[in-house]
This record gives sequence, C-alpha cells and structure tokens, in this order.
Amino acid sequence: MNSVAAVAPPAVVLVADHRLREEVRRVAAAADRPLDERCMPIGRHAWAAAGLLILDTTAARACAASGYPRRSGVVLVGGPEPELERWQAAAAVGAERVVALPGGTDTLIEAFAAYACRDPGDGLVVAVVGGGGGAGASVFAAALALTAAARRFRPQILLVDGDPLGGGIDLLLGIEALPGLRWPDLSVEDGRVAAQSLHDALPAAAPALGVLACSRPTVNGPDEIGVGAARAVVEAGRGAGDLVVCDISGHHGPHTEHILDTADLIVFVVPARLRAVAAAGAVVAHIRQRNPHHALVVRGPAPGGLRGREIAETLGLPLVAAMRAQPGLAGHLERGGLALPRGPLLSGADAVLAELPEAAR
Repeated sequence: MNSVAAVAPPAVVLVADHRLREEVRRVAAAADRPLDERCMPIGRHAWAAAGLLILDTTAARACAASGYPRRSGVVLVGGPEPELERWQAAAAVGAERVVALPGGTDTLIEAFAAYACRDPGDGLVVAVVGGGGGAGASVFAAALALTAAARRFRPQILLVDGDPLGGGIDLLLGIEALPGLRWPDLSVEDGRVAAQSLHDALPAAAPALGVLACSRPTVNGPDEIGVGAARAVVEAGRGAGDLVVCDISGHHGPHTEHILDTADLIVFVVPARLRAVAAAGAVVAHIRQRNPHHALVVRGPAPGGLRGREIAETLGLPLVAAMRAQPGLAGHLERGGLALPRGPLLSGADAVLAELPEAAR
C-alpha cells in the first residue's frame, strides 16, 4: 500500500458575490492554491474535512445557523458591507481571520500559506454505528480492526471505543487485564496527541492494533469523552496514515458528532429483524445529514426471512455485506474474547475494507 504524496488540498470557498469571488480567485492564483467553489448547504462532512474555508458574511451566518461545529481554518472575506455586520458574522461562525478585499490581499495569502503546510495524512477513519440497540456494532468494529491488522491494511490500526456505556471494548476483545492507557488516563495537551506515543501507550489486541477503550462504569458514572480529546486521537491516527476504526454503537454525544462529521466511511450494522430495521431508519435519518459516505452491513439471522437487499432499499443505503450468524460467537466472547474472526465476520470485514477510498490505500 503506497502513501499518497502530500499536496495542499483545495480551499473550500463559499462566496456568493461575483466580484468578491473574483478577488478570492486572484489571491488564490497568486498563492498557487487550488479552490473548491461551492454553494450552501455543503454538509457537515465537507465543513469538517476542508483544510481551509473561505466564507462571505451570508455563508458565515448560514453555517452558524446550521449549527456547524467550531473549527480552525475559517476565514471570512468581505467587500463594502459594514464592518460591524462582518465581525458579527465572524464571531457567530468562529472565523479566525476577517479579511477585507482587495485591501487585505496579503492577509489572505498568509492564510493560504498557513493551511497549505497542514498535511492531513493519508489515514482513514471508519465509524461503525449500530442501527438500534444490540445490533452488534461493537463486535463488528472489533472484527474490522482485527481483520485490517491481519491483512496489514495499514502499518498501524487504531480501534477507538466511543461508547462509554458499552462496558469497554477491551473486555469484548479479552484484553481487559492488559496494562495500558484507557480514556480516563488520556491527557491531551494543546489539542494534540502524538500518534506513535499513543500507540506505544495502548494495549494491543494484535500486532500493530492499538485499542483505546472506555473503562467499566463505576459509582461515579461512565467515562466522559471530550470532543477535543476525540478530535486529537482521530486526527493523530489520520495524520500518521493509520486506519482508525471508531465504535459509536450506542452512545451519542459531542465526541461522536465529531467522528460522524469527519469519517471517511460510516458503516451501519443492522440486524435482519423488522423492529431493528425500523429503529435503524431513525438512526440513518439523523446521520445522513452529517456525512454522505455510508455503507450497510446486515447481520443475520433473519427470523422473518428479511433479505439484505430489501433492508438496503428500505433504508436507502448501499449494501456492502449481508452476513449469516457467526457460529459460536457468544461462547467465544464469554470465554476469552473475540480473536481474528473467520466465516461471516471475516467476509463482512473484508467487504468493508474493499469499500475504502482507493487513492488512500
């Protein structure tokens, strides 16, 4: 698997005024920086994934009203409109710089230069979501990470437990007794985590597979995963070229919202049961607005004879795999945890790995 040469990604431009847009183009040409010109709405995934965002006052207000999360790399450009309106819009959207054009050309060139140096890495982030309670998303996330490690899909694999109410994904893998860092032990300084230091500190479920698990809930309640910590962990793995598999099977919060917004692929795991499909519909409807990159894994058995293709059509999702029930799975989980899977789980994991962006492999 070859890494892709680092090039500055296009700056996303949301500027409606023709003259102002021409000014941005002129500055981008001087900075030798490509542009990706779009119209609102752009979606939360595009908002979160862009290296640099250039907005006008109208777009800034629309993004703020849509509840897009605060992020770095947002520049607001303006022309003759009153400065007060421009600064109010900048404050609402969390813009780092406000540039009046054409007078602020140098400031915009500096912004291009600052974010041209940011290398997002060629890592990949996969979020595994359960379509209702008991869907088996945690098991599938663990199977996906184990399979990727065995296939050497990436030099290192990171399995991130995003469900504080799940009892700890290390228990599912049978590594709960191994020493190493869990979420409560993670200290994030300056919003950053060094990827290699993180891998060195984590318990390993297999060679090159580090696991960041939640601890078992205590009388003090479940772990609290801050959105800043989640962002730091995911971006560290992405920047290092890892495959980051995130289990967000049951618990949703600000940290999972960030993962959903930035994931390269969201895998929905849905049991082939009527009530599970109905429950999954609500989950899919919520997440579809955040990120356009979806895949469906249907998990058997199917007591009523529901087929994967029928479930995919109902949910409006692309079907990647329809798995039979995994023989002896419950016993394996109770007696020692999930090891490298065989049979349906292995086939399903391989199907998802095949769906990941070709250019990033």
